[in-house]
Amino acid sequence: MITMDDIIREGHPTLRAVAKEVPIPPVAEDVELGKEMLQFLKNSQDPEKAEELHLRGGVGLAAPQLDISKRIIAVHVPSIDPEKPESGISTVMYNPKILSHSVQEACLGEGEGCLSVDREVPGYVVRAARITVSYFDAEGEKHKIRLKNYNAIVVQHEIDHINGIMFYDHIDEKNPLKLKDGVLVID
Repeated sequence: MITMDDIIREGHPTLRAVAKEVPIPPVAEDVELGKEMLQFLKNSQDPEKAEELHLRGGVGLAAPQLDISKRIIAVHVPSIDPEKPESGISTVMYNPKILSHSVQEACLGEGEGCLSVDREVPGYVVRAARITVSYFDAEGEKHKIRLKNYNAIVVQHEIDHINGIMFYDHIDEKNPLKLKDGVLVID
């Protein structure tokens, strides 16, 4: 079971490396890793389990954050609308790639956080508001999905991890709270 002790922190060289693609279909070891990553996210969002296991809440996790330089990410964003279960996303992606993105940009009103960063980093992290992503699942089947707003931001954050990019690399150092016109702010 993955705990906070397994997550490496900023400054570790693996977080700045471009991760290696995994073989498709994924080998058993990578499938198991994906399952454990997704379970960690679910546990971190369960108030009782999170307290018991001393977990910080998370919606995404990338293998490099576990000091494993592989192109594997897990995301778990529960649907907030029971009428629209597709408004959430819960999956493991092997070798994910952003195929296209919108011109429209978006950011989270409260900024972004990261399980590998133990400090608050103020500033807007501006990303594409909509993306199309291709990835493989645990059985080796290829998927192509469109994501928007919060789900798109979560997946972009995790794909950044497998490319050696940290969320704060996107923050304007001189003007962290300045936004261009037209950027969608998601609360």
